[in-house]
Amino acid sequence: MDAKLTLKLDKFVIEQAKEYASFHKRSLSRMIEAYLKSLINQSNMKDEDDFEISPFVKSMSTGVNIPANLDYKAGYLEHMLEKHK
Repeated sequence: MDAKLTLKLDKFVIEQAKEYASFHKRSLSRMIEAYLKSLINQSNMKDEDDFEISPFVKSMSTGVNIPANLDYKAGYLEHMLEKHK
């Protein structure tokens, strides 16, 4: 059952949120509802300390940090050109 809720927010935030919702073809109400549901679901989950990672998954970790701006396509192209000389 849907119910009405009145919120008081910064005008700029409202305008930006409306544009975002419009771009994603969703209503602002549904976006806020989905966000609040995600907060509720997170709070219902166990603490990270209670979550144990299996030894197998830990063994897969390489410890390598991949840069956020890595151009993997260029690297693959370079690899393929070198491979097929």
